[in-house]
Amino acid sequence: MTLLALKLLLAPGFIVATSILSRRFGLGVGGVIAGLPAIAGPVLFVLALGHGDEFAADAATGTLLGIVALIAFVLVYASVSSRGAWPWALTLGWASFLIAILALSPVHVGPLAALCLACAACGAALVLLPRAPGTVSSRPEPRWDLPLRAACAVVPIVAVTASARLLGPHVTGLLAAFPIITPVLAAFTHAQRGSREAMRLLRAMTAGFFAYALFCFTVAVTLERLPLAASFALATALALVAQAGAVVLTGRTAQQVPAQAAA
Repeated sequence: MTLLALKLLLAPGFIVATSILSRRFGLGVGGVIAGLPAIAGPVLFVLALGHGDEFAADAATGTLLGIVALIAFVLVYASVSSRGAWPWALTLGWASFLIAILALSPVHVGPLAALCLACAACGAALVLLPRAPGTVSSRPEPRWDLPLRAACAVVPIVAVTASARLLGPHVTGLLAAFPIITPVLAAFTHAQRGSREAMRLLRAMTAGFFAYALFCFTVAVTLERLPLAASFALATALALVAQAGAVVLTGRTAQQVPAQAAA
């Protein structure tokens, strides 16, 4: 019940906050911030409280592998969105995530190997995703937009929570990476601003996933050595430092791309 309450409160609030930041500072910065482990972090914390440190540490390693499946969602969504409407991109993106989870479920590796796989997947996605200059939208956002974005996060959260905790630490960790915030923000951006802007958002999110991976790796290697609060505090601090660096780099890139386009 505590896990469900955390996810119901945190994810919709995080989506609203990220949407506001995207409008204020641009999709690049908002997308990087959206890469924080707003779903996986609370999942791992409550698993540690309810099932013990070893269970949660194993789940954190599983979540690292789940980032590979999350990247599969990003790449498929980006590919489909450039040629079709957002419902198709969303459906095929989720399907690719689930196929990747099925492929990864028999794969059991240590935290370091899982971190390398996650970072390699993120790096490959950044190479494959095209860079696009940002555009300024003068169209006012509808009043119902933010509440609807928050509501769209509820159903997937309930479904994942109902199934993940019955499957053991490895599969639970894999499913903790289930794309919830990413598809909601991508689909709304795609529907309102077009596929090009959705692509920019996904690229920025991918840059933020390195901090996501660092968070999960820190939890996996420290949870059985440090007190619960200290382990998660350290993981959060490292993720925020990495995320701050990604925001700075994303901001510089956003300034360079329009200049290059103009040249």
